[in-house]
Amino acid sequence: MKTQTVAQPSQIISAPLTLALSKGRIFDETKPFLAEVGIAVDGDPETSRRLILPTTQPNLRVIVVRATDVPTYVQYGAADFGVAGADVLLEHGGEGLYQPIDLKIANCRISVAAPEDFDYANAVRQGARLRVATKYLQTAREHFAAKGVHVDLIKLYGSMELAPLVGLADAIVDLVSSGSTLRANRLVEVEQIKSISSRLIVNQAALKLKRAALQPLLDAFERVAN
Repeated sequence: MKTQTVAQPSQIISAPLTLALSKGRIFDETKPFLAEVGIAVDGDPETSRRLILPTTQPNLRVIVVRATDVPTYVQYGAADFGVAGADVLLEHGGEGLYQPIDLKIANCRISVAAPEDFDYANAVRQGARLRVATKYLQTAREHFAAKGVHVDLIKLYGSMELAPLVGLADAIVDLVSSGSTLRANRLVEVEQIKSISSRLIVNQAALKLKRAALQPLLDAFERVAN
């Protein structure tokens, strides 16, 4: 991320705006990004129960929601804009959202992983029907359909690595960053599906009705991202 001279917030936020973020990595990596345009968030969702956080700019507040809910809050106008991972947007479909900027933060990948002692490549070659645990049903379905691999998808919401260990699934489709969690559970990454980063997303109606407030801020974000 490059540090560049950008407009001061007093110049770019002229109407009340709501930014949707999820706690964890996206929140942490968006905070210094906001700092590059002179904005600080007052509060930490890891230590506070507050779900609406003020910022140093009176016309900007942050709401803290689940990562999978960020696109929904923005789509329906409860937030004017937000930051969401490409993995979440792939599952959501992006309906009603303008996705102008890849912020190049929270980088990781969606991959297929399997136990160390499972010959995944051979199973695929032989046309075996695989049981795959994932919360990324749409992404997994499209990936395996494109390869002509027959799978039964099992929807899980967390602890994905456990599924192969207890016989629930042959493999998983999940986010991978360092791979340390996979190694700790004797799983290996056998296929990479897609590289993932986080995007700034904007409610389409807000972009029209609050363009004077939003557009300069989006321009500043883009300059910093590039």
